[in-house]
Amino acid sequence: MASENTLKVKIEFGGGLELLFDNKRIYDLELPATFEDDQPSNVDFLIRYMRDKLLKERVELFMEKDTIRPGILVLINDTDWELEGEKDYALKDGDEIVFISTLHGG
Repeated sequence: MASENTLKVKIEFGGGLELLFDNKRIYDLELPATFEDDQPSNVDFLIRYMRDKLLKERVELFMEKDTIRPGILVLINDTDWELEGEKDYALKDGDEIVFISTLHGG
């Protein structure tokens, strides 16, 4: 359980995305509960945090413009993020966010 000012979120990578994140499939993160003007931390904040703190190389393989690139499935607690509000989803303590690349070389 996180404190009042933080939340614990688990992120996981599949489909080869872990290669961009130091070959680590699972991260247990403790994030601030709010950001910018006391807004609740959301998936947009998480994506930017991941880009700035965790992504080791090739940002363009994970992000396009300011969002997740097409071909990457994002699940929030086992539900497609499109059903949860995508980047606007307010993170909750204990959330699990999974990023799976559906793009494979051949």
